[in-house]
Amino acid sequence: MSRADDLPDAAPDRRLVLKGAALAAGALAAVPGTAHAAAPGTAPGEMSARRPKPAPYVNPLVRNRADPHIHRHSDGFYYYTATVPEYDRIILRRSRTLNGLATAAESVVWRAHPTGEMAAHIWAPEIHRIGGKWYLYFAAAPSHDVWAIRMWVLENAHPDPFRGTWVEKGQIKTAWETFSLDATTFTHRGTRYLAWAQHEPGMDNNTALWLSEMANPWTLTGPQVRLSTPEYDWECVGFKVNEGASVIARNGRLFMSYSAGATDANYCMGLLTADADADLMDPANWSKSPVPVFTSDDATRQYGPGHNSFTVAEDGRTDVLVYHARQYKEIDGDPLHDPNRHTRVQRLGWKPDGTPDFGIPVADTALGGA
Repeated sequence: MSRADDLPDAAPDRRLVLKGAALAAGALAAVPGTAHAAAPGTAPGEMSARRPKPAPYVNPLVRNRADPHIHRHSDGFYYYTATVPEYDRIILRRSRTLNGLATAAESVVWRAHPTGEMAAHIWAPEIHRIGGKWYLYFAAAPSHDVWAIRMWVLENAHPDPFRGTWVEKGQIKTAWETFSLDATTFTHRGTRYLAWAQHEPGMDNNTALWLSEMANPWTLTGPQVRLSTPEYDWECVGFKVNEGASVIARNGRLFMSYSAGATDANYCMGLLTADADADLMDPANWSKSPVPVFTSDDATRQYGPGHNSFTVAEDGRTDVLVYHARQYKEIDGDPLHDPNRHTRVQRLGWKPDGTPDFGIPVADTALGGA
């Protein structure tokens, strides 16, 4: 995946929702690391002394914004979107620095319909630049059945996504009309893919991870294959969930992170890995970590880290993990209504074997610190 294309990246607490949907269907890091990847226009291994060193990150970066997605565009700006607690609109921010997103003006670029389709549960937006146009992927439900959540796409042909018109391109149609959400798109060797979470009829789970090639930014083509279903204990705490996929290509491999389990303190991240030369549409070519790669941490007081995306630091070469987490374990009432999942960023490390080192969710920035 190219940094100049989509830096793929990145849900509210919806385990109770998913459980109901399934029944209705019948059934970086604590020690910062540096990425071994070249910046755009830089030969592999070549370093540019002119690139600024990444600043320490302020955490939380943006409060009360879950499922964060940050896209670094070729215009030098970071574009940010995330789920808002009211679940009723899509917002954008932009800044030339990651830390600047904390105080950047926030614009509402699209609102839920008052009735009918796309009227409820506006979740997990992602912004991507494809073929010279901007696209927003998100989940939404109709007013008459607010748990009938599906994936939808908006398109904006204006060079500036804060201007122009966001056109509704429609629902992303999959093999079944079942609970589906968390669409993310990426390219690999000239082919565009969509990864998403969906409940498969007859399966004893809430959602599994799926992959398909795309005919255009809102249409799937060819087979739709299941890459992962909840099977380990840590994926099935409270609810059997795989969701929130994000892809990063480094060191001859593709890494697909995802989130699992109930979205309380048990929420955590898993990892799938495929060789860059492999057929991505063959599930056998993806290996799955038997243990979570990013979990709650009592020492740093960060709980339920997940629904991540990936971006790159201002130096153009240091990979950055973007995710949300809460600052406490105990949730009063339904987690779906708890608004305190905050956007966080930290450097993503890399192990000697070329695999990502997520480390632990870092502690909040000290007051007055950077």
